[in-house]
Amino acid sequence: MNGPRYRALTAVAVSGGAFALLGIVTGLLPNSLYVRMVPRTGLDYLFLALTAAFLGAYTYQRTPSQGNDDKTATAGAVLGFLAFGCPTCNAILLALFSSSALMTYLDPIRPLLGAVSVVLFAGLLYVRSGRACTTCAGDQSVDG
Repeated sequence: MNGPRYRALTAVAVSGGAFALLGIVTGLLPNSLYVRMVPRTGLDYLFLALTAAFLGAYTYQRTPSQGNDDKTATAGAVLGFLAFGCPTCNAILLALFSSSALMTYLDPIRPLLGAVSVVLFAGLLYVRSGRACTTCAGDQSVDG
């Protein structure tokens, strides 16, 4: 049941679901439930798409033996969310900081947060693909 086809379908479902859910929650996908208070930018859509794609790729590569990388994936997802989310619409951030502080300090560094998120996810997927190839090479030598 955990064959490549099942894993690929799960990864596509995770990517699509993450894109839709995060897009609606942040107001990047227009909806009647949420109104975004800061303008949408191309970078917002780029980081939304990359975060959703990376979550799907991570899901595809994830195996029970590689479960120890979940903290890095979570950090990448949170930084991605902060990169494309509306800084003044986040209730948790507003409870911790004022809206003027968020617009003064968080809003200008959102592209940097998105870049860090992409680097974290890309590095994680690169390291995981190297581990997977090493594992596959070891398995082939035993079978051959």
